Amino acid sequence: MTTPAPPVSLVRPPLPLSVAAFISSFDRFAVSPMLVLIADDLGVSLSGGVAAASGYYLAYGLTQPLWGLLSDRLGRVRVMRWALFGAAVAGAVSALMPVLATLVVARVVTGACFGAVIPTGLTYVGDTVRAEVRQRALTDLMAAAALGTALATGLGGVVAGLVNWRVAFTVPAVFALICAVALRALPEPPRHEGNDGRGVGGYLGAVLRQRWALLVFALAFTEGAIMLGAMPFLAPALQHTGLAAAVAGLAITAYGLGLWAFAKLVKHLSGRWPVPLLMVVGGAQLCVGFAIVTVNVSVPSVAVTALLLGGGWSFLHSSLQTWATSVVPEARGTTIAFFACSLFVGSAVASWAAGPLAEDGRYALLFGLAAVAAIPLTAAAALGRRRYGALRAARPEPQPE
Repeated sequence: MTTPAPPVSLVRPPLPLSVAAFISSFDRFAVSPMLVLIADDLGVSLSGGVAAASGYYLAYGLTQPLWGLLSDRLGRVRVMRWALFGAAVAGAVSALMPVLATLVVARVVTGACFGAVIPTGLTYVGDTVRAEVRQRALTDLMAAAALGTALATGLGGVVAGLVNWRVAFTVPAVFALICAVALRALPEPPRHEGNDGRGVGGYLGAVLRQRWALLVFALAFTEGAIMLGAMPFLAPALQHTGLAAAVAGLAITAYGLGLWAFAKLVKHLSGRWPVPLLMVVGGAQLCVGFAIVTVNVSVPSVAVTALLLGGGWSFLHSSLQTWATSVVPEARGTTIAFFACSLFVGSAVASWAAGPLAEDGRYALLFGLAAVAAIPLTAAAALGRRRYGALRAARPEPQPE
């Protein structure tokens, strides 16, 4: 049973929550440098191998509303624990699948289960950290996820190349089980005032009637399509030039390192810089990063791009997700779930659409489209957040006691 807790007001995420975010990110990003090896081992095309990643992302995204509703009704910690148990089982099964079809099914289930961890963790932070310091706490959680990303992109290709790609699916499954047990000691946050007795329809209605929430979801879908849809092709683009999977994976490790380092910078700047400015800085890094690999794909250019994408995610995404925690506080779990759903459905749609371009080796067009699309995304995000801030200035959000 989850330990009941009095109202709390934290300033950073609890350690078990950060570790769970680390494992979730590791599992999500380990597949990128292994796509070519998986395709070769199973005897399928690269676009066929991409289905293992896009199916994961699609399931990760589409299950978010379910996880959000469950966390609002049953509790944040309970949902995370059961989801981690499921991820442990499905991840272990993924490592045993002999053909593409069964591997895709196993990865879909794994993605659906891991999909509960980070969004519910964000909701937990939103429930327990005051609004004025919330972005700092969220960047701490992002830093833990970034470390998982860095190790996944670096070690995923190395392990797959030197040992076997199935090992990279086994490791997060084992640690997911450990996290599920460790989270037992984490207290549930207090319910938001007005939540008692609210049914599923009430949560959905509260979220879907809020126009600012719908805008944030649209921005998250676009960000996911640009960032998470195009970034997994950095390693295959390097491998297309003849590099080994291990080298390609090490090159994009710069993404996780950049994410970790820039998250620390965002934590320092949060409260000092206006949120729209943080968004502009992040969007500019996305645009420049993808523009670099549009011109040339090499180890140095991909490493620089990966570093800039880590910075873009730190500045832009942390601002969007902090915004998402405040638009419908009485149904925060459902809101964050729809936010994550939008993000990963966008990434799944984009990665599916980009598969044929990668199959034909047309990486310049793929990355060029991502660079151009980052411009209207950044403008819409910054202008929308500025308008929202002006309207909400006179109506501050109720704070945790």
